[in-house]
Amino acid sequence: MYKHILVPVDGSSTSMQAVRQAVDIASTYGSAVTAIYVIDPYPFTGVGTELAYGQAEYVTAAKAEARETLAAARTQVEAAGLKANTRMVEAHAAWRGIIETADAIKADLVVMGSHGRHGLEKLMLGSVTQRVLQHATQPVLVVRG
Repeated sequence: MYKHILVPVDGSSTSMQAVRQAVDIASTYGSAVTAIYVIDPYPFTGVGTELAYGQAEYVTAAKAEARETLAAARTQVEAAGLKANTRMVEAHAAWRGIIETADAIKADLVVMGSHGRHGLEKLMLGSVTQRVLQHATQPVLVVRG
């Protein structure tokens, strides 16, 4: 039924729950699993010129976190006897990186966590999951934390 499952991860426990769910589905259907970590290379656009945390430091730290998170996802997938693919993706918005990658790898299912933010927190931070649900052409399974 599902040949290729995409799992976006961000290091949160919710995204790692999504990896476990994707592994369960992939084990049942013999699916390939690709975990991605999306980095916004310019998160400070429009904030101002004086930043306590510089652009180069941010990108270095983000890539280190991405490598660590993707390694943890790979370990979970391979522990189930499945082949794990991982990608670090740069995109101005996480949801765009997820959609573009899903299309590029021809994923036929996206499994992702949702932090369940509400109110002002959701308004200020946005909802990556909501945007993926709005724009994805593939089915999206949302795992709640």
